[in-house]
Amino acid sequence: MNPGSETAVADARPNSSGADVNSDQDLVASVLAGATERFEELVRRHQPKLFATARRYARREGEVEDLVQEIFLKAYAKLDTWRGDAPFEHWLMRLAVRTCYDSLRAHRRRREMAVTDLSGEEADWLERHAVAPDSTQDTDAEGARALVATVLERLSPAHRLVITLLEIEGRPVKEIAGLTGWSIPLVKVRAFRARAEMRKILGRISRERFL
Repeated sequence: MNPGSETAVADARPNSSGADVNSDQDLVASVLAGATERFEELVRRHQPKLFATARRYARREGEVEDLVQEIFLKAYAKLDTWRGDAPFEHWLMRLAVRTCYDSLRAHRRRREMAVTDLSGEEADWLERHAVAPDSTQDTDAEGARALVATVLERLSPAHRLVITLLEIEGRPVKEIAGLTGWSIPLVKVRAFRARAEMRKILGRISRERFL
């Protein structure tokens, strides 16, 4: 089994009505009963969403594949802990978010990036926005996205996680609490502090760029 390889597996087999042959619950029950090969069907079914999630926390495709592989390995090892009181996908996403968070903490970089390290698109967007913020057009969108990605990489792991879930994925606070295991007040506090940290980082970059 190679659960982290996105290209090595095909889509889950549909029946004549277009629905999946087995539910997640059926597949999990089969795996736990000894039909371990059925886990491949769970991999096929859920890997697209896990790859999309992992790509929010890692840029290099090799790192993304490693993250997805780790998530599925953990899911396989912990499969008997899923009680079925919530959809399997929700359980798997909680595991994915926490694995990505652990990865961020393990690879935390404290190096302060100089403005000269910004890409041309990032620097161009920053200069235009600093000089005339109201004139920023759609043509600057790519530079803005690139700059946001750079700022996210400089956030602490907890702040990056909460901003990604709240602002980029658009998840509600209650759902974020469920995914992360944090309390609702803690999610709100970390979101507030994350936004403040982002403003501080952008301010520092602007000063370095234009002084």
